Amino acid sequence: MAQRLDFYNASPAAIKAMLGLEKRISEAGLEQSLVELVRLRASQINGCAYCIDLHSSDARKAGEDDRRLATLSVWHETPFFSDRERAALAWTEAVTLVSQDHVPDAAWEAVRPHFSDAELVDLTLLISTINAWNRFAISFRKTPA
Repeated sequence: MAQRLDFYNASPAAIKAMLGLEKRISEAGLEQSLVELVRLRASQINGCAYCIDLHSSDARKAGEDDRRLATLSVWHETPFFSDRERAALAWTEAVTLVSQDHVPDAAWEAVRPHFSDAELVDLTLLISTINAWNRFAISFRKTPA
């Protein structure tokens, strides 16, 4: 599949804005392992090959376990994730699939006890940002190197 457009070069101002979001995410204080799991899970849901490749590699470099990465798409059925991670993954799925269920109360009730108000905003920014990156990569057919 050929790349349609190099969006990094086509609009540097747009990418600068996206990188501003990434800067805020990196300053938020969320655990790096959690950040990569969220990025990877949203990318799996969206079917973004480029981002799945990128974030699974980044997660491994950050010390993530291959077994957890291999079972991330079925995290509901495994004992490998903490309660905080499970809450974040459920929130990731609900926010990513917002058009289906409009982020149901059950997802809110699951995530609320595990994150402060500020962390919930930052987690939602993280989810929103990876969804935006997925949409850029999928729309313009960015493929793994």
